[in-house]
Amino acid sequence: MLRTVRSWFRDTTGGLPRAFWYLWTGTLISRLGSFVLVFLAIYLTQERGFSASQAGLVLGLWGVGGAVGTTVGGTLADRWGRRPTLLTAHLGAATMMLALGLARPLWAVALGALLLGTFAEAARPAFGAMMIDVVPEKDRLRAFSLNYWAINLGFACAAVLAGLAAQAGYLLLFVVDAATTLITALIIFTRVKETRTASAAPVAKGGTAPPGALRTILTDRVYLGFVTLNLFAALVFLQHISMLPIAMGDSDLTPATYGSVIALNGVLIVVGQLFVPRLIKGRSRSHVLALASLVMGVGFGLTAFAGTAWFYGVTVLIWTLGEMLNSPSNSTLIAELSPAALRGRYQGVFSLSWQIAGAAAPILGGLVREHVGNGALWLGCAAIGAVTAVAHLVSGPARERRAAQLRAAAVPVRPVTVVQPPAPAAAEAAATAPTEPMPARAAS
Repeated sequence: MLRTVRSWFRDTTGGLPRAFWYLWTGTLISRLGSFVLVFLAIYLTQERGFSASQAGLVLGLWGVGGAVGTTVGGTLADRWGRRPTLLTAHLGAATMMLALGLARPLWAVALGALLLGTFAEAARPAFGAMMIDVVPEKDRLRAFSLNYWAINLGFACAAVLAGLAAQAGYLLLFVVDAATTLITALIIFTRVKETRTASAAPVAKGGTAPPGALRTILTDRVYLGFVTLNLFAALVFLQHISMLPIAMGDSDLTPATYGSVIALNGVLIVVGQLFVPRLIKGRSRSHVLALASLVMGVGFGLTAFAGTAWFYGVTVLIWTLGEMLNSPSNSTLIAELSPAALRGRYQGVFSLSWQIAGAAAPILGGLVREHVGNGALWLGCAAIGAVTAVAHLVSGPARERRAAQLRAAAVPVRPVTVVQPPAPAAAEAAATAPTEPMPARAAS
């Protein structure tokens, strides 16, 4: 039994580059202090007295800022470099985190959320591109799973700790979040070198983008279709940050209870995520993504009938299972659909779908709740999940063909060498020798 566990652990974590583990550590530390976004809706409505629509507006502006940040961050990651982009984004995010905690009028809170979203999300494309740079293709599924595991280990701890810290004062949430962001920046500055290689760097003179970069992305219908499906999934998923805490408040549940319930999301991922790569390896990614969308839709749909902490907990566990299936398949597919010279921009466009959802989800969720009702919001989430699942099944084959084309294009062309004809004896030996089977190409 112990030998089996050791073998599994070695197969899961062994052989990954040192730079990956520094990035992994930075992710874990940053997420351990990710207090603010988890409790921002509660802070705005219960501590500051803003309405659900006003809270949705502030969270929406965070998403708008994130949309700007991911776009700029993706461009800078390709032009300027991954490392300086990450450093600038983290330092700016820490500064704006403190500013948001000290802001009082609604306009100041809204502006702080906008700028914080810009800096915080500008780091995502550079981080994703750096992860692809340092991890070989054959190891990316488990590397992305390990990184997602770290995200949710930190998130699970942060949700519980934030619920306790909020009782001591909400300003403490902003201070701790800023501190962990600075620590992450320090790790990157001291331990991680620039990973953008010559093959991934811009090819035009003067540090400009590769010719037709924007046109390449805008005409890549396969990739944009994939990004659109992620947008719909994100509109559903992000309701757990904006409308779920408000719904639990309507059920007379405290912020600490919400923290404990939402922590189940991180706990389940921490316990089970490292087993997911083996579970889905070799399976159709379109089928996995379709199942993930369906399960997430069911989980959020059941929230319409929840009224107690345990029932809310069950819904969280259900949609978390869908999230666990979705994340590694998404990450590996993004890597395979991104040309090397445009990795930062492709990461930025994908992150843009999350930021658009981050802006739209709380606003749409707040409007639906106020004008149609809480039940309609969550049942609508279930319907979106079902439609997205069908769309993944339909569009999956085109994505796999596109990924295969990019893999083939990335294979270096070997120079042809002139071989002298063999001597008669050698030729006869070669002709009569048994042939060896051609090694199978490793699965991507």
